[in-house]
Amino acid sequence: MRLPNTAHTSRPWRIHEITPDFRLYDVWALPTPGGPADFPHLVRQTTKGDTSDNPSRIARVLFEIRWKLGRLFGWDKADAGVGSRVATLRDRLPDDLRDGPFGPEFDRLPFRSVFLTDDEWASEISNRTMHGVMHMSWVPDGKGGYRGQLAVLVKPNGLFGKAYMAAIGPFRHLLVYPPLMRGIAAEWRADPPRGAEPAASDRP
Repeated sequence: MRLPNTAHTSRPWRIHEITPDFRLYDVWALPTPGGPADFPHLVRQTTKGDTSDNPSRIARVLFEIRWKLGRLFGWDKADAGVGSRVATLRDRLPDDLRDGPFGPEFDRLPFRSVFLTDDEWASEISNRTMHGVMHMSWVPDGKGGYRGQLAVLVKPNGLFGKAYMAAIGPFRHLLVYPPLMRGIAAEWRADPPRGAEPAASDRP
């Protein structure tokens, strides 16, 4: 379920400290009911994901078109990534987060973990169009339990980046996120958390 921006901005997340120049594009409630210690399980499941296993054929086709366009126009080349075109957000971390765990790395998607706490995890991606942050958190569900929450923050790369983000907005909201939420729910049911888990891996 899509949420108002205040569901993210009203909470004292640490991500606010390092992304004042990023725009909040989306906030979603994740269909991942659990207990207070189940956030590490959600983080691990997320790092195992891939756009090719989206349950929607339309969404898979859209992702494949995006990757092909990226190869054609060079949007996703190494010199456009984190640490090349843009500095990593790890460089902005306050001392306590810099000295803590960054979080696990992704198996297949081009994201890089930035920081991890007990209830908050951020990862970043960069290409020719934008510098983006996927922020996941673990929040009370109002029913005595907890669930995940996803926020997407983006810093577009110039006018082209702003036009690109505006153009893909309807596709994100209508064709990508709804089946993505169904896929997350199905994966959570198929592989539910089993009690308290150890903290996610420390920095490499």
